[in-house]
Amino acid sequence: MNQQRLMQVLLAPQISEKATYIADKNGQIIFRVIADASKPEVKAAVELLFKVVVKSVQIANIKGKQKRFGRGTGVRRNWKKAYVNLMPGQEINFVDGGAA
Repeated sequence: MNQQRLMQVLLAPQISEKATYIADKNGQIIFRVIADASKPEVKAAVELLFKVVVKSVQIANIKGKQKRFGRGTGVRRNWKKAYVNLMPGQEINFVDGGAA
């Protein structure tokens, strides 16, 4: 896979109460990824950027919500998130900026 492409696959970690709960319970980390990312690309990107070993990846497509803007209505963008399951003993610490 092209290393330049892998650097663009991950957009941001998803930080929320649900993401923290999933990280504690299942050892999974949630990332926002680009719309056309595949599981092997996400796995390779996480391993390249954070120097960890990835066990598995699950991907979910999130539909954009309908929202009102004044009198009119609009739709937020669809986006994709990836649940990354690391091997036991592996950890990503975002506070220090990388692998622990």
